[in-house]
Amino acid sequence: MTRPDYSWPLPDAIERRLGRESYGAQRAIHERDHLLLILHEPPQSAGGDRNHAVFLRTPDGAWAFQGHPNGEQALRRLLDAYQERLTQGLAAYDRADDAATLFALIERARPVARAAGNLQAALQAAREAVKDDAEMITARDRSVDIHRGLELLLADAQLALNFRLAQQAEAQTRAALANHRAQEKLNTLAAWTLPLMAVATVFGMNLRNGWEALAAWVFWAVLAVGMVLGWWVKAWVQRSPLPERQKAPSPAQGRAGGKPPRR
Repeated sequence: MTRPDYSWPLPDAIERRLGRESYGAQRAIHERDHLLLILHEPPQSAGGDRNHAVFLRTPDGAWAFQGHPNGEQALRRLLDAYQERLTQGLAAYDRADDAATLFALIERARPVARAAGNLQAALQAAREAVKDDAEMITARDRSVDIHRGLELLLADAQLALNFRLAQQAEAQTRAALANHRAQEKLNTLAAWTLPLMAVATVFGMNLRNGWEALAAWVFWAVLAVGMVLGWWVKAWVQRSPLPERQKAPSPAQGRAGGKPPRR
């Protein structure tokens, strides 16, 4: 790719500071009262090439844009394009109601904010090189407002995204806790009923064993034994494992790290 040469006379001092393939990053080159302002149009995506917008201010104060006159209007249109992207981002932020939309907004706005920051730096350098140009002062001030607006948009979108992610994490935690409590109740119910069902199954078999004529207190005794077994099974199920005892290191092990013991 060859750097395009526009129909304007450039001093040799500026030509020597330009590459052969591209105009490069956004910057201001001031040599021999000529100001070459290299800017980028708003990026369309996070990757890919950037479209250059090259301006030249001659010693008589005239502005040109890529070989054509009336560079002031082209500079205003470039700033209007950045302002439009900011306006679109603010509108998208107001409509965003889920994490996916916020993430897409951040993905689109981040490269624009980065380009706007470099744009502001280039215009600030041009403002310092040409101190009496009212058009340059206005452009620099607009770039400051645009960059600040994009940075605030990114910060608000990131904060909203983090808040929604935290809400989702809390909801998942509450759901997991509710499931855990329900599982504990089921385990407790199973621990109480399993021994009773086992005893009832054994004594409910239709076999003659001679116990059919026993007194009624035997029934209550069997029920009590089943409940005691249920309590024991419940305690055994809910008992947490004992923590392992931490062995204190011996003096020899304490010196294994290479440091002598303090006296």
